[in-house]
Amino acid sequence: MQFLLTRDRRDHLRFAALQGAIGAETLSRFGRTSTALSTVVVVVDHGLPSEHLLERSDAALFTIGSLGGVYGAAPALRVVPRFMRDGVYDLVARTRYRIFGRFDSCPVPSPATRAKFLDFPAARPRSDAP
Repeated sequence: MQFLLTRDRRDHLRFAALQGAIGAETLSRFGRTSTALSTVVVVVDHGLPSEHLLERSDAALFTIGSLGGVYGAAPALRVVPRFMRDGVYDLVARTRYRIFGRFDSCPVPSPATRAKFLDFPAARPRSDAP
């Protein structure tokens, strides 16, 4: 996620927790639940008649390709058979902490990236504010 947040210069990507209200409602439209998932899910055309889900390597290639620039070529890898792409995806998923590092805790979105998180609670006024 940190990789995507720092490279989404066109501001196309939005995120929601699969266990949150938005994620659960979206998954339910496809007869899915977050408890049955063990991978990343991308919802393309959210709320439109053409809405559909992508998972594993399809989701990764779509997301990386949406960054544009040099990353825009990523969807071309869809010519590789899905079982091979998903095998590479699974390998990276298993070793991601060795590849990308690990955070001690989940980073809190900065004010600049907070709007990208659809289910991030809005700033609440302090109860002791005048």
